[in-house]
Amino acid sequence: MQILITGNMGYVGPVVVRHLRARFPDAVLIGYDSGLFGHCLTSCSSLPETLLQRQVFGDVRDIAPGIVAGCDAVVHLAAISNDPMGDRFAEPTNAVNHLASIRLAKLARDAGVRHFVFASSCSVYGAAANAARTETDSVLPLTAYARSKIATEEGLRQMDRGGMVVTCLRFATACGMSDRLRLDLVLNDFVACAVATKEITVLSDGSPWRPMIDVTDMARAIEWAVRRKPEPGGDMLVVNAGSDTWNYQVRDLAHAVIAQVPGCSLTVNKNAPPDRRSYQVDFSLFRSLAPDHQPQATLAATIRRLLDGLDAMEFADSNFRQGRHVRLHVLTEHSASGRIDADIRVRHIRV
Repeated sequence: MQILITGNMGYVGPVVVRHLRARFPDAVLIGYDSGLFGHCLTSCSSLPETLLQRQVFGDVRDIAPGIVAGCDAVVHLAAISNDPMGDRFAEPTNAVNHLASIRLAKLARDAGVRHFVFASSCSVYGAAANAARTETDSVLPLTAYARSKIATEEGLRQMDRGGMVVTCLRFATACGMSDRLRLDLVLNDFVACAVATKEITVLSDGSPWRPMIDVTDMARAIEWAVRRKPEPGGDMLVVNAGSDTWNYQVRDLAHAVIAQVPGCSLTVNKNAPPDRRSYQVDFSLFRSLAPDHQPQATLAATIRRLLDGLDAMEFADSNFRQGRHVRLHVLTEHSASGRIDADIRVRHIRV
């Protein structure tokens, strides 16, 4: 088996690579990444990329057909990965997350790739005040990031897939420890605040709902998707990936962190304007299709692993939101130094 993993040098990628290497020890794993966040390593004893047979550096917008030749599966993680970056870089977000994704899928189809796995997002539901959202419910993407994900799903649905099995995993909000930790995700941010300042400040009133998933369980879902048969889900499947028990209100996440950090206080902005991004998600389809690949992490265990990881890093940065573990800040630094242009393309500077 040969698997191409795009965006492997981001937050989720190293965890996926490690999981696939453990599950498929004889597989040929190839990484493809621009390397923009490659230096954002946490405490790890070796580069995650040493588990690959090959690491290719490049912009996913320019990926060459030869990269997918001979691959059995493509795991497409590469993206401009959150709302703040999407808001600042709206046009590149569409170009990278949507247009480049469809082009890659067509290259994979033409190369005879059997499985194409797209990392989509439950953020496409946007605002849903009523029942938990299912895959057949209407969507309300509120950000450039969410719009790019739903546009890619629709493009994959409409294209001639030529027998390629496509799986769009609408992941819940990611959390948990990684070799390239992000601290611009709600739970990870709360844990970092608790460690660095002994105080968690919830900028909203704490009432918005968020479905959550540990990165290790994202990897389990991807393992299922790279091997799933077209029956019963069909050769084009959009499925919510997560667990019903991981639908949490933001304030509940904060309280869960405080329970494990003695002396940590909590401030909730009860006068904050309503946060429209609030939705619960129904994961029953994923449960029925992938019974052997259901999420295994608990919220308490995920928080504990984050605490242990931050401790190993000797983390104590109260100004971490301006540091390398916040992706928008990293892009801002790249831009200020001239390493990337306005389209988030790497400039090749002579040294």
